[in-house]
Amino acid sequence: MALTYSSMLELGSYLEEFNLLNTVSGNDFSSSELDEAKPSLVMFICNHCPYVIHYHQEIQRLASDYADIINMVAISSNDIENYPQDGPDMMSKLWEDLGLSFPYLFDSTQEIAKKYKAECTPEFYLFDSSQKLVYRGRLDESSPNSGIEPTGKDLRDAIDNLISGNEINSNQLPSMGCNIKWI
Repeated sequence: MALTYSSMLELGSYLEEFNLLNTVSGNDFSSSELDEAKPSLVMFICNHCPYVIHYHQEIQRLASDYADIINMVAISSNDIENYPQDGPDMMSKLWEDLGLSFPYLFDSTQEIAKKYKAECTPEFYLFDSSQKLVYRGRLDESSPNSGIEPTGKDLRDAIDNLISGNEINSNQLPSMGCNIKWI
């Protein structure tokens, strides 16, 4: 595991279009299927990263609290030849085990991760209903073995401000986690 920080895609960037295998349904899922009336949360995660595992319960809470209000999509872009636990079958099983139903997409070519300038897992990108980036970076200040329980505070504050029409603090901190396993 190489500790890596996100590169912080420029605020105001537009949501990059994608059409990827949804490991939950077994069908492709396109960004055009997102509800245009809602903000969208795109997260880059994977199955094996201890930083992502640290956030499993918080991701479940985010889905419970916001799935009806925002679009939620997770994407895994890891090399599955060297990291088979991050492959589509295991992705589907993890979502089933976690009781999550929003799309968990497999970026087999890593093209989408590169378009988002994703560097690590997890990374979180929040877009307003105009598909403009308003938040990118960390979920909260916690990390594995930090002794701090995940709260999702940084991302939750951004989501809550967005849906309330309040200003989102532009002083955003990068996410940190395992580097994306490039092909």
